[in-house]
Amino acid sequence: MSIILAIETSSEMASCALLRGDIVIARESSGVRTHSQSILPMVQELLAEAGIALKQCDAIAFGAGPGSFTGVRTACGIAQGLAYGAGLPVLPLITLEAMAVACRQQHGATDVVAVLDARMGEVYWAQYRYDSGAGLWRELAAPVLCAPGAVAPLPVEGPLAACGNGLAAYPDAFPGEAFGAMYPDIMPHAAQLAPLGRAALAAGKALGAADAQPLYLRNKIAYTSAERSVINAAKAAA
Repeated sequence: MSIILAIETSSEMASCALLRGDIVIARESSGVRTHSQSILPMVQELLAEAGIALKQCDAIAFGAGPGSFTGVRTACGIAQGLAYGAGLPVLPLITLEAMAVACRQQHGATDVVAVLDARMGEVYWAQYRYDSGAGLWRELAAPVLCAPGAVAPLPVEGPLAACGNGLAAYPDAFPGEAFGAMYPDIMPHAAQLAPLGRAALAAGKALGAADAQPLYLRNKIAYTSAERSVINAAKAAA
């Protein structure tokens, strides 16, 4: 079975996870240090706990977005730096799909709308369905940026669950009867990115480190000097 290292920094919480066989071990950090300072030590802790070197991983997955502009760039930069240093491919993954995975793991949902607060009166959202026969998630509505009131899920036959902090940030746009169930506390986490990374690797979606890009639905700009320093530190750590 593939060994996947996953990194997620698209929200206030930074997390990383290591999938090995059917076991996921994870670390998370929020509020004390910046994401760029906290991720590398957590990665080192995970590898030490598993008793493996980074180069023994098969790929590095990261939350490419949507999410915090700085956050998704940080995850991409760290993943690139580690991948360059260890000669590994990278797997850019959608944060909203990771939220759908968590919604199923925690509440058994199979049709999920993930809604993430994008600030400035907007949300990121996407809709997913779990295909139990294939053991994979299907994207029904691709990630978009819009006003909370413009979220328009596709109709489904069974119950439709919603998750993410966008529900709590804009309660008037998402009244209690809007969905069959709502879970505003579910957020992107590396523990859910790791199994998605295994599926993406098996599907041939791995990229070279130089080709990795964050998914940000607003304007994109070049890396700052501070972000380039993070990339270089990740290369050195690898």
